[in-house]
Amino acid sequence: MERRRLGRTGLEVSALGLGCLSFSDYYGARETVDAGDARRLVEQAIALGVTLFDTAAMYGRSEELLGHAIKGRRQGLVVATKFGVLVDEHGRPRGTDASPAAVRRACDEGLRRLGIDVIDLFYLHRIDRAVAIEETVGAMAELVRAGKVRHLGLCEVSARTLRRAQKVHPIAALQSEYSLWSRDVEREILPACRRLGIGFVAYSPLGRGFLSGGVTSADSLPADDARRAIPRFQGDNLARNVALLNDLRAIAARHAATPAQVALAWLLAQGTDIVPIPGTKRPAYLSENVAATRLQLSTDELDALGRAFAPDRISGERYGDAARAFVDD
Repeated sequence: MERRRLGRTGLEVSALGLGCLSFSDYYGARETVDAGDARRLVEQAIALGVTLFDTAAMYGRSEELLGHAIKGRRQGLVVATKFGVLVDEHGRPRGTDASPAAVRRACDEGLRRLGIDVIDLFYLHRIDRAVAIEETVGAMAELVRAGKVRHLGLCEVSARTLRRAQKVHPIAALQSEYSLWSRDVEREILPACRRLGIGFVAYSPLGRGFLSGGVTSADSLPADDARRAIPRFQGDNLARNVALLNDLRAIAARHAATPAQVALAWLLAQGTDIVPIPGTKRPAYLSENVAATRLQLSTDELDALGRAFAPDRISGERYGDAARAFVDD
C-alpha cells in the first residue's frame, strides 16, 4: 500500500489506517469483538499493508484488544492512542482532564494496556478548557524526551489552538472528522495544518457508516447505538441526507465499486497529507476499504461528488449538544 508522511516529523504510515473504536460497543453491543476477532482483523490488516492502528483510552477494551492483537508483530506498526476524555459508568464522555499529572498517568496506563514500550503517536483526545494547551503539550513533550512517546498529536482543535501547540513541540498529526459528509475542516483547519506542516488523520471517513449506504433510517440502528443522539441521523435530517447518496451510488456503479470505496477514494484524493482511519469489525469490509486506495476517480467525478455533498446541502449537526461541548471550534 502507498505510504504517506504525517507532517514534518518523519512519521510515515500506510495511506489508510484502521480505527479501533470498532473494537468497542460504541455503535451497539450486538456484535462485540473479542480478543480472537481483534487479532484476526489486525492480522488481516497487516497482511493488506496497513501499518497505522488507532485507538483511545475511552474506547472500552480497545487498547487491550489491540495490544493483544499486535503481540509478536509490533515491528513496522504505528500504534496511536488518545487520552484526556473522562467517561462515566456507561463509557460516555463526562469531562476532560489534560493536566500534566493526567498526561503522565494516561501515558503509563496506555503503555500497560497496550503491552508496549513506546507509543508511536500520542494524541490529546479533547482539550481541557481548564488547562492551557501549552501546559498540556509541554507535559506530552516530556514523554517524548523520556522515550515513552515518539510523536504528538491533537484531536478536534481549532486552528488557533493548533498554532499555539506547535510553538511548544512539533505536532505530527491532527485528527478530526472529515468525509464527504463532514467537510468543516476545509475552511480553516486543513489549511492551517498545511501551513504548519502537520499531517491530517481523518476519523469517521465513512460518516459513521452513513456513506456506506446502510443507514437509511434511525430504526435500523441498535437501541444502544450512539448515532441515535446525532442530529444527522434523526428524522427529516436523515431523510434529506439519504437523498444525497444517489450521486455516490451512481459513480460507484460506474467503477463496479461500493459507495464506501468511492467515499474513501474521494477523501484520499484531497491530498497526500490525509490519512483516513475507517473502522470495521468485519474482514470483508476491511478488504473493501483497503481496495479503495487503488480506486482512481476522474477530476469530473471528484468535482461531482464535491458538489453533491457541499456543506450547505448536509442536514443536521455532526454532534449533539452534549458532544459539541468537547469540540474546540
